[in-house]
Amino acid sequence: MNRWPPRPRLGSRFYKAHGLGNDYLVFEEGSGWDASDANVARVCDRFRGPGGDGIVALLGGARTDPTEPGRIEVRLRMFNPDGGEFERSGNGLRVLGSYLARRDPSLRAARISVGGDQVEMTFHGRRGPVHDISVAMGRARTGAGAVGLDPAALRSDGTMEGPDGDPLAVVPVSVGNPHLVVLCEGEDEPPTEQRLARIGPWLVAHPALRHGANVQLAAVSGGGRCRALIWERGVGRTSASGTSSCAVAVAMVSTGRLAPGGVAVEMPGGTLRVDVDASLDVRLRGPVEEVFDGELSEALLATFEPAP
Repeated sequence: MNRWPPRPRLGSRFYKAHGLGNDYLVFEEGSGWDASDANVARVCDRFRGPGGDGIVALLGGARTDPTEPGRIEVRLRMFNPDGGEFERSGNGLRVLGSYLARRDPSLRAARISVGGDQVEMTFHGRRGPVHDISVAMGRARTGAGAVGLDPAALRSDGTMEGPDGDPLAVVPVSVGNPHLVVLCEGEDEPPTEQRLARIGPWLVAHPALRHGANVQLAAVSGGGRCRALIWERGVGRTSASGTSSCAVAVAMVSTGRLAPGGVAVEMPGGTLRVDVDASLDVRLRGPVEEVFDGELSEALLATFEPAP
């Protein structure tokens, strides 16, 4: 049974921006093309389409509240480059925020409905093409049940078996979407690209997961900082990820490796700030940079799958 409603139809115009190299395409609901798996994958293809780490679909425009100037409400759906739908993306949300803020510079806040939840976004300003945007991601949850992982896959010491039979210290974290944070401690198991290429594909689609998960290799680097490498469900390796940085910060706080408060999560694309309190309420903040506007050509649209 499909857990998602029928796919929307989207307009041909789009907006592209990135958060630390993690880029998304924003389309508004329209009559141009059906957001099927194959069509989404074609649009996200970096050689045969505009290219991106995913699509943010803005549904039905924005609602304004006359009693709260500078505040709007919007509804979204999000799609991975493989065509699959997913719950939320911290960077995708903030890319959408930059689109809304550019369209209306007076915006101060937004309430966003996505993946069956609501999140609150705050606009802190912009400098040229770079927007400063934060998102209150809600209360994170930890444990196998939070991410749809069969508890039998976790050993009594909290480890999972790795691709070579080696134990992986894993913290399951949900921040509205599922994550498996692999704690890398000691000189024998640092978070390296080689380990990510071996462990990421293994865990992201592990048979014990109900709907897959995003995977991070993470280690504390001192002074309220940690570093992470990311393998995203439906994407693969990414230079940065908003929800992954939140999951890493939650894993470090929930296991006592870092104290509650501000955590700087260093990724290959740059650093995001994640605030995690003692109750695991999470707020994500960082830059989003505009890239370009565009429009899918009639010739490209003619090759798309028709609506069912």
